[in-house]
Amino acid sequence: MTIQVRVRLAALVGIMLCWSAHAQNQGVRVERELFASVNQSRRAQGLPPLRWDESLAAAARRHAEVMAEHRSAQHGFPGEPTLSARVKQTGARFGWLSENVAQGPSPEFIHNQFMKSPPHRANILDRDMDSIGIGVVELGGQLFAVEDLSQAR
Repeated sequence: MTIQVRVRLAALVGIMLCWSAHAQNQGVRVERELFASVNQSRRAQGLPPLRWDESLAAAARRHAEVMAEHRSAQHGFPGEPTLSARVKQTGARFGWLSENVAQGPSPEFIHNQFMKSPPHRANILDRDMDSIGIGVVELGGQLFAVEDLSQAR
């Protein structure tokens, strides 16, 4: 392999690593925005904020990746573990569990969709929930978002 080919290959790898880091940072930024929006909605209803749970977030991120692969927001796909199994695999302990899934162009759009949907809104405003983990994957200009909420044990 010539030096010129090695330099081009190294540059390509560098660009790919930067792009991957950018995509991960984008996901983390959107996760934080959704977390803030959820807690703002709860405070507006006189409810205590949810605490961040990294185990729930890990389960949510895994499911967001699967949704992005399928290019569809669903609670489960053939061959994928159930919500309860996904969360248990990450080590989370819970007494109660719920999940919101969506896809859209922005965190504001996604949160508004959740709040317009009675079941998703009920999950966000559930008095029994005390923890949340959020996972977001961006693909082709679409955000695939998962909010896993729990009553921790």
